[in-house]
Amino acid sequence: MPDLQAPTPVTTPGSAPAPEAAPACGPPDALPHSRRRPPPPAEVGGALCLEDFEGLAAEVLPLEVREFVAGGSGSETTLRLNRSALDGVTVVPRVLAGIEAADLGCRLLGGQVGMPVVVAPMAYQRLVHPEGELLLARAAAVAGVPYVISTLSSYPLEEIAEAAPSWFQLYWLRDRAMVESLVDRAEAAGCGALMVTVDVPVMGRRLRDVRNGFALPEDVVAANLVGTRSEAHVGVPGLSAVAAHTASAFEPAVSWSDLEWLRQRTELPLLLKGILDPRDAVRAVQVGADGIVVSNHGGRQLDGAVASINALPGIVDAVGKECEVLLDSGIRSGTDVLRALALGASGVLVGRPLLWALAVDACGAALDLLRKELADAMLLAGCANVAAAAHLTTGRA
Repeated sequence: MPDLQAPTPVTTPGSAPAPEAAPACGPPDALPHSRRRPPPPAEVGGALCLEDFEGLAAEVLPLEVREFVAGGSGSETTLRLNRSALDGVTVVPRVLAGIEAADLGCRLLGGQVGMPVVVAPMAYQRLVHPEGELLLARAAAVAGVPYVISTLSSYPLEEIAEAAPSWFQLYWLRDRAMVESLVDRAEAAGCGALMVTVDVPVMGRRLRDVRNGFALPEDVVAANLVGTRSEAHVGVPGLSAVAAHTASAFEPAVSWSDLEWLRQRTELPLLLKGILDPRDAVRAVQVGADGIVVSNHGGRQLDGAVASINALPGIVDAVGKECEVLLDSGIRSGTDVLRALALGASGVLVGRPLLWALAVDACGAALDLLRKELADAMLLAGCANVAAAAHLTTGRA
């Protein structure tokens, strides 16, 4: 993966060509004003933590969009568990470290990044902002962190990759030729890695979307797939149109043999996202994975699944010396990033908080805030750099 432009280490206060099949998405101002109202700039500046952006976004997004972003599957047990489990991780700080500033720079998949953070793949970002993926990708580039383009992005992957250094996330589709085309396009666009999501044989039953009869508006499309309209746009009371679309498009019977085929098909660094069992992590390394993303899909797939942070130590023990291990699901602060690093993660993926920030034109502010929080947490823990965090002692509240 090529190096990203890493910003200057943060100190604490007081210290020093797209295929013809790719559909047009329309101009940035095409998003109806009924779906999104401009935020008052002063309010955005008042965000003191990442979770504040959700409240700000609530002022500009309609209920059904907010619930599409916020919701989990089933009774949302795993959605809640992700947070309670992270809150239960304690870190034993070191003292008298003789440092004034924490160096947040590190390497992920061989490339230099500004901090151990990756912007998670998230679908249909034009739901919350007319510039969608393009705006968030540009903010990631300024922050010096990788941006992961979703298969279901609402701008073509080529446009996003041109805007910022990116990785590409792949959902396994029923149409193998389309899978091959997406891989080829990601390579041609210069994406630095391929992240295959492996925990969606079917979409988890997300009751908020079902109750709302959620469907995509006509001007928000899966821009990387053929055609501009799909089942995702056909609203039916008591059904999720997005779930209907994924049921028709995604291959439920994907297997390890498909991953072996993909490993032979591409030379891009390969990550598998959605691993929770150490046995699957070992198998992933055996088929040639360069990285594992420990993830329960933000509590949106199997309800009752283990919290990602609770699964992390076992996977680090199993494969941490053989590949990169990243954590996804529930990250809401710099302290959470430190917790993951202390438990052996190479870095983390951050999702929902950045979507809320995108809705109020504050992606850069959110990433800056996360950087400051992490810098403070590392300094308070006595860590001069990211590598030092792995040597911290952790416990349970």
